[in-house]
Amino acid sequence: MAASPYDDAFYARELARGRHREIVGGRWDETGEAQMVALRAAGLLPGHTLLDIGAGSLRLGCKAVPYLEPGHYWATDASRAILLAGHAAELADPARLDPSQLIEDARFDFPGVPDTITHAIAFAVFPHLPMAMLRRAMTGLRRFSRLERFLFTVFLAPDAVTAARPYRQPDGVVTHDIRPPYHLLEADVHGFAAQTGWIATRETMRLPRGQVLFTAVPA
Repeated sequence: MAASPYDDAFYARELARGRHREIVGGRWDETGEAQMVALRAAGLLPGHTLLDIGAGSLRLGCKAVPYLEPGHYWATDASRAILLAGHAAELADPARLDPSQLIEDARFDFPGVPDTITHAIAFAVFPHLPMAMLRRAMTGLRRFSRLERFLFTVFLAPDAVTAARPYRQPDGVVTHDIRPPYHLLEADVHGFAAQTGWIATRETMRLPRGQVLFTAVPA
């Protein structure tokens, strides 16, 4: 995806240095646990099926795979190499996750993902991408007829005037409207949700780096 700051050369260089955790931004245990807390609060049970969008080196996967029944975790990322690096290094029992369920997908087309998905999460994905990609992802997810909840995070700016310039988030990250890390308006989130057949709710859970969690349900 041309808009992403990550490309094949970046992944190859960082993976060769053994930095599969650092690629996804650090705070490994804290962030993975925050995702599991949010998913359990959204009703995720071991018998459900989870799609982890932008899963990276399985920061969430290393916790979700043991929690879910075998075969109930699917993951996508722009780089399959980083998915496989996480599979090799981070799973306590790699046999619980078939590598065929780790899918390269930079366009939110979700190729090969079955219509058994009940929950989806995209954590710290959209701050790296122009906001139209959120709309694209929400459109693509509508094909999953059993999907109950889609959790995703964004950075927000408080108003349109502030959004037009760099904005310092509560944890100190400076976000922007036309380059990464991106912010958008809460009204944009609700607008994209309405356009693509979702109802989005802003959650109050505090997340690493000041990201804001939304939960979307089919309209």
